Amino acid sequence: MSVNGEPVSFWPLALLLLAALGAGWIDAVVGGGGLIQLPALLLFPGITPVQALATNKLGSIFGTTTSAITYYRRTSPDLKTAIPMALTALIGAFGGAALATLLPSEAIKPIIIAALIAVLLFTIFKPKAGELSRLRYTGHQHYLRAILIGLIIGGYDGMVGPGTGSFLIIAMVTVLGYNFLQSSAKAKIVNLCTNLGALLLFVPTGHVLVGLGVAMGVMNMIGGYLGARMAISKGSAFIRIVFVVVVSALIVKLGADMIFAGQ
Repeated sequence: MSVNGEPVSFWPLALLLLAALGAGWIDAVVGGGGLIQLPALLLFPGITPVQALATNKLGSIFGTTTSAITYYRRTSPDLKTAIPMALTALIGAFGGAALATLLPSEAIKPIIIAALIAVLLFTIFKPKAGELSRLRYTGHQHYLRAILIGLIIGGYDGMVGPGTGSFLIIAMVTVLGYNFLQSSAKAKIVNLCTNLGALLLFVPTGHVLVGLGVAMGVMNMIGGYLGARMAISKGSAFIRIVFVVVVSALIVKLGADMIFAGQ
């Protein structure tokens, strides 16, 4: 295997595939696998930032497809909500991916960190949130909010990526009133479409490293299956704990990026 004409050595590839396995597991439980997978790609020799973002989407779509199917077969998520969210998220991700080629991610990182801190504090200080599904809206009000969530977070995923699943889950818990398990199940369906939307732009423009992306995808798929099975068996309480850990790590990672980028 080669990247941009350069041969790939064993250890960088092995570490990248291990990161893809862990990312698939995290994505299946609470989202945020990009916290591991995208930085691993950015550290890989010879890859440009746009290629890393594009290849990350190809690897991730294997895992999100696997976990979405696993969740669907075992939890029967509300497709009347998930499908409209997923379709608008696909559109948002396509637009976000187009912006990714024009705007530096550093321009929006402070906003993302502030939002993640708010999400983390809410999750910690509202321990009952997400335990049970108590839908806050019905009819058109419910579906309109679901569509807006899909469009906004889909745009973020296409442009930046890491934390998308976490944002989807907390939005469905806080805005719509689903529990963590149902939110995670629907997030996988939506996340599948955000990855697809971004790839619709990245593949024709030649930014995807297909061989590397497929290899990562196989590992991501294994991690996604194992993570979805564990999340389903452990339930909302387990998902909430992992959610807090992943969001905390994401805040630290993005904060460190900002600090060191300014030096």
